[in-house]
Amino acid sequence: MKTLIKSTGFALAAAAALGLSGTAGASEAIKIGVTQPLTGPVAASGNYVVQGAKIAESFLNESGGILGHKVELIVEDNKSNPKEAVATAEKLIVRDKVPVLMGAWSSTYTLAVMPKLIEYGVPMVVETSSSGKITTSGNPWIFRISPTSAMEAKSFGTKVDQFGIKKADFLVVNNDWGRGAASAFSAMLKSKGISVGVVETMDAKAQDLSAQLAKIKASGGDTLFVTTGVEQITLVLKQAKEQRVTHRVITTGGSSSPDQLIAQAGAAAEGSYHLLFFAPWFPEAAPNPDVAKKFVDEWNKRGHNFAGLTEGFRGHDGIMTIAAGIEAAGKAEPDAIRQALWGVKVDGVNGDISFIKQGPAGKESGQNVPNVYIVTIKDGKVALP
Repeated sequence: MKTLIKSTGFALAAAAALGLSGTAGASEAIKIGVTQPLTGPVAASGNYVVQGAKIAESFLNESGGILGHKVELIVEDNKSNPKEAVATAEKLIVRDKVPVLMGAWSSTYTLAVMPKLIEYGVPMVVETSSSGKITTSGNPWIFRISPTSAMEAKSFGTKVDQFGIKKADFLVVNNDWGRGAASAFSAMLKSKGISVGVVETMDAKAQDLSAQLAKIKASGGDTLFVTTGVEQITLVLKQAKEQRVTHRVITTGGSSSPDQLIAQAGAAAEGSYHLLFFAPWFPEAAPNPDVAKKFVDEWNKRGHNFAGLTEGFRGHDGIMTIAAGIEAAGKAEPDAIRQALWGVKVDGVNGDISFIKQGPAGKESGQNVPNVYIVTIKDGKVALP
């Protein structure tokens, strides 16, 4: 069986001898700060991420912690709001004195937090956000394990011929995540000779999407790409069916939670396709099946909503990546962790995690190259296309 964490360039004995410095004393737990949307429009996803993170916390503590010290997650609610995300990050860094963060789900929240990472010199592992700006803006404290929208589009581009798309339209949440996805997928489709029709946006809190769907219906396309949280995807599916929009729906961003769509959108979800970064229905097909199965088994044992696994794995992989960085650093000190993250190798639920450099020379951010899966809803169940 593969180990959960592998790292390069250090010996465990030497790391133990170094002890801890800075933010954690000899008898203290190693704190990891987490900022996620636990309330607000995308609260379901944020709570799932935290549930996955807490599973990783338990796995680590059951195996002796990090450098012989207990791991303690300090979780803050960014309330699905970029200003709150900044406040939570500053609270975690200044008051709780965490040496490293995981966050902040939405690209908009993450981009808002990033200046604080530079100001205080604290690294953050980004578990969900997909805007290309996150890793190209010159922030050396950022390490992202999720794919950029461009990476996701490129992966789908290798399979797009199977869908026979002639003309595609877009309906995306009006933030960095949604607009970035529309741009990346539009460019990919055009490069394949596929026509792009209308690109409609929606506020994250919008409940009535009839105006956007009317324009999409009139466009005459055959495929609708949707990028937003699962709650709003449910509305899109229901209202599209009510307005007799005949487009095939493909969601991007990995936050669709197909089981939740089946439960909440019912027949309106039938025939839709979803790009995900973990397919929990088929853990044996994951690159690290032992890791994936262990995570799914523990999730189910705790009685968590199975539908949340497609988000929850992000929390697990993010915390395991941070743990590998601290182990490699030999101490819970921000800059040491930042430097060590460049060399980690982690067996994640999504697949193997390591970082390549993106951004301007000397200020590069870390970017993982994750796996992308496509599933469909057929006969009321999740299936492979």
